[in-house]
Amino acid sequence: MARSVAVVAVPGVQLLDVAGPLDVFAEANTQLGRAAYTLAVIGTGPGPIETSSGRRILPDLVASEAKATAFDTLLVAGAPRMHERDEQPALLDWIGAAARQCRRYGSVCSGAFLLGQAGLLEGQRVTTHWAVAEALAARFPGVRVEPDAICIFDGPLRTAAGVTAGLDLALALVEEDLGVELARQVAAQLVMFFKRGGGQMQFSRHGLGAPIGRSALQEVQRWVAAHPAEDHTVERLAARTGMSPRHFARLFRAETGLTPAAYVENVRIEAVRRLLESGNIAVKQIAGACGFRDADTLRRAFVRRVGTTPVEYRRRQGRD
Repeated sequence: MARSVAVVAVPGVQLLDVAGPLDVFAEANTQLGRAAYTLAVIGTGPGPIETSSGRRILPDLVASEAKATAFDTLLVAGAPRMHERDEQPALLDWIGAAARQCRRYGSVCSGAFLLGQAGLLEGQRVTTHWAVAEALAARFPGVRVEPDAICIFDGPLRTAAGVTAGLDLALALVEEDLGVELARQVAAQLVMFFKRGGGQMQFSRHGLGAPIGRSALQEVQRWVAAHPAEDHTVERLAARTGMSPRHFARLFRAETGLTPAAYVENVRIEAVRRLLESGNIAVKQIAGACGFRDADTLRRAFVRRVGTTPVEYRRRQGRD
């Protein structure tokens, strides 16, 4: 029997959050030679759904009219600024009821916020787009948000990182249902990685915001950013402000949310990323230019912060 897959699309939805997963399931049907999946888009009301790109899609069903028991898999697609929205209680009630009667349910990108508002994330491990991961964790403190993950499976819950990660999620669901070989065939036909290397933090462009805190701390932040290779011990940084090291460290963390050491490492990692993206400088030279003792120290810090190695990062993100 074909498995029914439905994607909830709110007004302003990211088109690829809807189309990407559906194309993966459709390709699985093609590769298998039969309809392993039936597919549907669920709108919040009658009529076309205008996406964030301005293109419109026609829903197959309207949430208020669809039976909550009708689906094997229910996914909620994301939309720009969804983390700032409060959806209508009727839609959230429907999502909650439908999800609890599905074999599995989940979200693509910021669609996790709708699952959270529907009461489906409490105590769960989830991921979402790196740019709104902190907002998700802040809004739903009972949820374990893993901002570097591409996809997370936790019981019946399936969540994916931003936009194209919806394809990764759908491919993982195909593998779960139909086996690894068919999933590999689907990936090959769609010219996508069967298993993506590294986490999503390698794509993060959070970088470093404008200096914050009192003026003396802002001056220190500017100095570190301008001179990443310098020796930035707490003692040296405190001396620039005229504070004692202990007072400086306590104040810096209170006003920036980071320890001085963490801030310095963030600055250095961002400097490394820029050099990796812009040219072919040897990793050993980059390490010295950005304040790391040697290439091995840089590599360990980079893997911890970005989720992949400098060499792999350059291969994926650098200039050709």
